[in-house]
Amino acid sequence: MKGNNKDEEREAKPSEREIFGICGPLHLTCVDWRIPDHRRSVAASLVQGIYILERDRQQKRAGHKALAPIWWDFFHFQCIQILVDQVDSSTFGAIFEYKPYNSDYFHLMGSQSVPPKYVIAFRGTLAKPDTRKRDYYLDIQLALNGLTRNSRYQTAFQAVESILVQCSPRNVWLAGHSLGAAIALQVGKDMAKKGCYIETYLFNPPYTSAPVEKLDNPYLKSGARIATSVVTAGLSLALKGTKNKYITHQHDPFTILSSWIPYLFVNPRDPICCEYIGYFEHREKMEGWGVGAIERIATKNSVVGLLSGAVGRDGEALHLIPSAFVVKNMIVREQELKVAHGIHQWWEPHTYWQPKLYQYK
Repeated sequence: MKGNNKDEEREAKPSEREIFGICGPLHLTCVDWRIPDHRRSVAASLVQGIYILERDRQQKRAGHKALAPIWWDFFHFQCIQILVDQVDSSTFGAIFEYKPYNSDYFHLMGSQSVPPKYVIAFRGTLAKPDTRKRDYYLDIQLALNGLTRNSRYQTAFQAVESILVQCSPRNVWLAGHSLGAAIALQVGKDMAKKGCYIETYLFNPPYTSAPVEKLDNPYLKSGARIATSVVTAGLSLALKGTKNKYITHQHDPFTILSSWIPYLFVNPRDPICCEYIGYFEHREKMEGWGVGAIERIATKNSVVGLLSGAVGRDGEALHLIPSAFVVKNMIVREQELKVAHGIHQWWEPHTYWQPKLYQYK
């Protein structure tokens, strides 16, 4: 009985990671929205706010005991809508509205870089008793290309649509971490297909394929990628080559997406997202080797996606995106998975970021 009481006390006590005054980006007392690092830190903080919003709900922390509000109040945002999962009633996202001190702020700034009017942010998997069953189920659905058929994604998509009725896509951000990054990525892709390009921040987005990037041998790694490209291209031509003849370059869904450039924040030590590094680097190498035609076909398809499409299911893999601004956290110290995959690393002020733009041609 005493042990149970101790467990309850330990569970009720918030971790340091939840307390903004201990681990939050206190260095950002004045945000310069023209600086990419500042925008990254704010986006990551808002996503963290979603995690803590759900923990506040679970721990029944309200009023002055709630720990979540400071994570957006600090940057002059207000939470105007909470997104709730229809199955387990958990909080998985929220819509934030920027509220500057000066009501004429956006008008006065004119064409200068300004903060977004709205940010729609999504948390990732939360391994707590109230949420882990549902979140793990969604992780499995994600791996099986079934995210768009889920009510959580549909709620997120409708929330974004409702905001875009009120303002231009240029004034809206999407942000998410892990499973939440997958939701934000899918919403961003679906909006981009309609010609609606939203600035998107994806922290540790899951890559739904084998993490070849984790192989230590560079020759084995390169060989595995080339073999995968050849197999994928061949399977694509076999399964839908005839249909592809009637798709013009201008109407190719992959080409339509190429103008949308989300920000991908990945850690090479994180097996969940590190394959994005190899995905873009390998594509660039294949183009340089003069075998870009094979890679262009492989880039648009995945083996799992092709087989899913062959049996009548959605055949588009989430991780297949034409363009991205990839930012790697190249910190040299050893990191356990919890740290390498964590949201906390992305608001820290240090010089380990390695950014590179990849644009599909």
